Amino acid sequence: MIAVITGDIVASRKLVNQEKWLLPLKSLLSTWGESPTDWKLDRGDFFQVEIKHSEDVLRKVLEIKALIKNVAPIDVRKKISTIDVRLAMGVGEKTYSGESISESNGPAFIYSGEKFDQLKKEGTLMGIKTPWKDFDEEMNLYLRLASIFMDKWSISSAELVQIVLNNPKITQEEIGEQLGIKQNSVSGRWNRAHLNEILEVNKIFEKKIKALLE
Repeated sequence: MIAVITGDIVASRKLVNQEKWLLPLKSLLSTWGESPTDWKLDRGDFFQVEIKHSEDVLRKVLEIKALIKNVAPIDVRKKISTIDVRLAMGVGEKTYSGESISESNGPAFIYSGEKFDQLKKEGTLMGIKTPWKDFDEEMNLYLRLASIFMDKWSISSAELVQIVLNNPKITQEEIGEQLGIKQNSVSGRWNRAHLNEILEVNKIFEKKIKALLE
């Protein structure tokens, strides 16, 4: 089974310079695969990404979320980005591989698209649909709860989350050296980002998906 992420940038039209989010997102996605077979940006701010190992999809989604929340706001006095990102995950089979991801098909693509439409109707920004209803119910609850603080990540919180997701074994001291701040400041940012809770949700997600795939 594979996973498919369907997403769009929320409030992107408020930014005059679209490259503020577009270039970093393209750079991130290019480290995961080739465009347009593995990922594609379409219709301005809409995108799709195929993830070969479905247990990795939530971590990938969190990386995208942190990247977008780290885009500088229009008003420099504000601490939270002007834009956000809507992200729907689908896990399932891939029955057809097209030259472009938009031509590929299978339950993973259908689930992702259906969840994306559902998120727009619900006004929520993150969710998942899989063949396992009980799993979906549990994980979507976790994601809704986590979104309460993820949607409010400041630029500094998002920056910290990006660093940790890219290097899970990094210490707070090393983060402090990288950012040029003291360890206690790193600890404060870590707590404000609710990073322990985020990492725990991802850990549970990976464990449950792997068990279901066995």
